Amino acid sequence: MRAALLIDFGSTYTKVSAVDLDAPRLLARAQAPTTYATDLARGLRAALDRLRAAYGSPLPPFTHRLACSSAGGGLRMVAVGLVPDLTAEAARRAALGAGARVLATYSGTLDERAVADLVARAPDVVLLAGGTDGGNRTALVDFARALAAAPLRAAIVVAGNRDAAPAAADLLRRAGKSVRVVENVLPRLDTLNVEPARAAIREVFLERIAIAEGWERVQAEVDGILMPTPAAVLRGAELLAGGAGDEPGLGEVVVVDVGGATTDVHSVAAGLPADGRTVLRGLPPPRSQRTVEGDLGLRHGAPSLLEAAGPPGGVEGSAALWHRRTRQRAENPAYVPAEEEERQADAWLAREAVRLAVERHVGRREALVTPRGRQWIQRGKDLRAVPHLIGTGGIFLHAPEPGWVLAAAVDPEGQGPLLKPRAPATWIDGRYVMAHMGLLAEVEPVAALRLLKQSLRRVELPREKAGGAAAGP
Repeated sequence: MRAALLIDFGSTYTKVSAVDLDAPRLLARAQAPTTYATDLARGLRAALDRLRAAYGSPLPPFTHRLACSSAGGGLRMVAVGLVPDLTAEAARRAALGAGARVLATYSGTLDERAVADLVARAPDVVLLAGGTDGGNRTALVDFARALAAAPLRAAIVVAGNRDAAPAAADLLRRAGKSVRVVENVLPRLDTLNVEPARAAIREVFLERIAIAEGWERVQAEVDGILMPTPAAVLRGAELLAGGAGDEPGLGEVVVVDVGGATTDVHSVAAGLPADGRTVLRGLPPPRSQRTVEGDLGLRHGAPSLLEAAGPPGGVEGSAALWHRRTRQRAENPAYVPAEEEERQADAWLAREAVRLAVERHVGRREALVTPRGRQWIQRGKDLRAVPHLIGTGGIFLHAPEPGWVLAAAVDPEGQGPLLKPRAPATWIDGRYVMAHMGLLAEVEPVAALRLLKQSLRRVELPREKAGGAAAGP
């Protein structure tokens, strides 16, 4: 039997799976609290001990030992560009596709106030764009000059005008900054080129994880960290949508990943205007798109999630009660509610995370009255016709009604400004292996797809509650 060990160092838990590549089948799965702040290897050892216990006999030799990580909150990043809807947006997309958490996007100029705000955010990476090739040559150099004078320790990826990039990089290097120069993310107004920037961002990620406490001991258990966890989940979504070899995919999908620190939404869909009455504004949407909401988490991010959603109404919805609940979860990320009331509270928080994250991910439209009748202006992706919606994350395994949580991603009417899925088939990742299968897809894509399909479990939505913000299941 050929087997693989798959590891995800999450912000809250380290999750491990052993799979049979030949069958293919899941042999065992386990998890233990992540110990990033003290010794990453300790949490991994605990997870592997539980995996051995779940398997019931010594683990088989592994052909592959692959890992991804979002431990420590993942890679923190800011994007800088010249025009908000063009170079700045291209830089943001490159960052998100690489699995980074985008803290802010700056455009136009980097004045003292903007630089101070950027430095205060303490990013791990700054993606510096500006100017198409053959276009504006001064903006990129001006951005570099502003950052060179700043007390900034982040790695800087220069991905702007190709003629200005060498001068910008020279300014930064002479100021002692860590710099990588890659191809322009927007070489022409109608052309996105994000892959070189994404590759550079992942290099920074690998260097960052390598300095984590206990990393040397972790290396003895794995072949390497292939990618950030969000990038692995996006790869899993792409696999599920597009298929592999002779194994067909499902077609277009939206995946909502609810975690302790963030809620990520991944869409693999064209998202283009649905009819001739709609005009797309801004950059064309990428087929594979990810957004990460750093203020929408069920543990580390619970207080900011409550702030964004507002506490529910009713007798049990007092602000004091809900603030106490979210503080408890943030202070104890490994908290597992035992009482039914607290399980319901987790479900409500998850539903609000799904609702807000999907609303921020999907495109929007606005009506425009013309002599030819009503027209629409679309910005972002139209996901109303996407046929499959998938929830992944521990909450979907433990919530009393996972369909009620996932229903917040759906708008059955589809007539409003938000272009949310209307009537998709709804599934949950029943074995919580989406990230693991995204990893495995790098070396065994057909086996990964078959295992991912095995993990999908159909759930029905309570249609009367879909898309809203009800007080509880």
